Amino acid sequence: MRELSLYETKQIKVGEGLTISAVMAILITAVIAVIVYRLFLSSSAKVTIPGGFKFEW
Repeated sequence: MRELSLYETKQIKVGEGLTISAVMAILITAVIAVIVYRLFLSSSAKVTIPGGFKFEW
């Protein structure tokens, strides 16, 4: 692994990591909200999430 030059270190933007973290948090919150809605507010619901987990209400 090589060291970055002065120019390359000035090109690093600190806010990019914070932005992607915020976008992912909002996306995860939206997915969880849809799952909770389908499970608890509808009369009958089936939800399958990645990993093979199935929920029926």
